[in-house]
Amino acid sequence: MPKRHISPQSFDDILTELGDDPAIPDPHGFRKPATPDAQPKIALPPKPPISISLQKFGPYVGLGVGVVALSIAIFIGLEVMNMQSGTHIARLEQEMVALKNETQSLQNEILEIEDFLYDSIDELKVSIHSFNKNRAISNPKPKSEPIPFLSELRHWHYLGVSQAGGLQKAFFQNGKETVMLELGSIALGEWRLTSVHREYAIFTHPKASPLTIKPKKSE
Repeated sequence: MPKRHISPQSFDDILTELGDDPAIPDPHGFRKPATPDAQPKIALPPKPPISISLQKFGPYVGLGVGVVALSIAIFIGLEVMNMQSGTHIARLEQEMVALKNETQSLQNEILEIEDFLYDSIDELKVSIHSFNKNRAISNPKPKSEPIPFLSELRHWHYLGVSQAGGLQKAFFQNGKETVMLELGSIALGEWRLTSVHREYAIFTHPKASPLTIKPKKSE
C-alpha cells in the first residue's frame, strides 16, 4: 500500500476534528491546548418548515367569504332595485298618460255639458218671452170704466164768453137748449168748467183728461 504524505497542518486539522481524545497520543505536540475563553458551540435545532395552518385563519377566511358574499348580495339587490325602480317609473309614466287622457276626456265632456246648458238657457229665455207675450195677448188689460157724462159733454158746442164785473160766463149748446155756466162751476157730474177763451172752453174731471169744447163748425 503506498504511503500518503500528510502535512502537519492537515494532521492538525484532523485531530481538531477528532477532538481532544486522550486515548490518541500526541507525541509531536500537534494538539492545541484548549483556550479557557473558548465556549462550546451550541447546536441550534433545525428550523421547522414554513407551513400555513388553515385552522388558524379559518375564522378570517370565513369572514372574508361572508364579506364577499354580502357585497355580491348588496350589488345584486341594488341591481334588482334599479330594475324595479325603472319598472315602477315606467308604470307611473303610463298611469300619468292614462290620467291625462282621462282628464282631457272629462274636460271635453264638461265643455259639451256647458254648451248644452247654455243652449237650454237660451231656449228657456225664448220660451219665457213667448209665454209672457202670449199671456199679454190672451189677457188684455181690462178696460177702464167709462167716465160719466163724457159722451154727453162731447156733444156740446161752445157759443162764446161774456164778462160782467169780475165774473166770466160761458154759453154752450147741448143739443136741446143753451146752457150758461160761470167759470169754476159744475157742468155735468164731476165735470167742471176751469178755463174759458174766445175760441174754446175747457172742462176737467178728477178721473179723466181735460176736455176742450169748441164752437160748432158752420155747414
